[in-house]
Amino acid sequence: MSSLLSGVRVLDLTNVLAGPFCCYQLALMGADVIKVEAPGAGDLARQLGADPALNKKLMGASFLAQNAAKRSIALDLKSARGKEIFKRLVATADVVVENFRPGVMERLGLGAAELRALRPGLVYCAISGFGQDGPLRDNPAYDQIVQGLSGAMSVTGDAQSAPLRVGYPVADTLGGLTAALAICGALVRRARGGEGETIDVSMLEATLVAMGWQVSNWLIAGVEPKPLGNENMTAAPSGTFVTAQGALNIAANKQEQFEKLCALIGRPELARDPRFAEREERKRRRYELKAELEIALADKPADEWARLMNAQGVPAGEVLSVPQALAHPQVVSRGLVRRFENAPGLDDALEVVRAGFRLQSGDPAPAAPPPRLGEHAAEILRELGCSPAEIADFLGG
Repeated sequence: MSSLLSGVRVLDLTNVLAGPFCCYQLALMGADVIKVEAPGAGDLARQLGADPALNKKLMGASFLAQNAAKRSIALDLKSARGKEIFKRLVATADVVVENFRPGVMERLGLGAAELRALRPGLVYCAISGFGQDGPLRDNPAYDQIVQGLSGAMSVTGDAQSAPLRVGYPVADTLGGLTAALAICGALVRRARGGEGETIDVSMLEATLVAMGWQVSNWLIAGVEPKPLGNENMTAAPSGTFVTAQGALNIAANKQEQFEKLCALIGRPELARDPRFAEREERKRRRYELKAELEIALADKPADEWARLMNAQGVPAGEVLSVPQALAHPQVVSRGLVRRFENAPGLDDALEVVRAGFRLQSGDPAPAAPPPRLGEHAAEILRELGCSPAEIADFLGG
């Protein structure tokens, strides 16, 4: 069975994370993603990551994480030849994705209107920090800046540590996911009627939208969200608890779950205690309840409590490190990690994650490792009908 996006060609002009993450999701679903990079250094992410040796090779870990299953060609979009080749590529493409500052592509003569004249029905997606208009449109967009402006940092941490940055680039990631969703929607409509679309993705707006209850509690209930650390504002006991060994997340959000929890830890009287018997009282006295529970939880380690609680229908799970999470039998059994034994430009095997979903028709996973800068130039130029002499001239120049 063909992949979900088989036959769709995407031109990926993006750098670092939001755009590359978007296009990686499209590549995982079978799109032919051609990464159009600047000559010399390419995507800045090629120089980013925890391994300096890989950064020097322009194969940084940050790049490797988001660019498997793509092909690479290096084009100078400011030059006449670079523009000419890019326009030929556009004539064969279904989607163009870019994350330059607003107005850059128009100044290059490569804006959505110009490209759609070459390829009617083109889906053009621009990802930026704040969108293509508004007072912040020209500001540089970095994940931490967006996290702060979105309010996400104000509700992360507790009263002592907030505002606190989320521990991974959540605004970039949400921006990329939002763009991929919008592109897929535009492709569905185009398949029905042939019309293209121009998509304007704001990382700020994508982050605010994803904050869900925090935003709606203010818009609808007039309650300003506050940082609660590891506590869940909607219920108690629901948060992170200390055990004999390791931290344990418990989400006893329903009355019956709370009663089962109390019985399971040998403290059934807590369910009858006037301080905790009712849901709203538990929320008001959450820290008193937490102290009582942690006395009992000190008898066993987190992993043992998690097994016991889940067996009784009380949601619980250990708090793991990233290495522990990736090695967890649940993650391993579902094949989240894809391993490449002989990735070009790398001395060691490479492991990357696939999409966060599986399909009956075949799980979306990268078919090829991330490309070296310009690795597929000759192949792509041949597909465009360039002669051997033209290809030799391009590669030599």
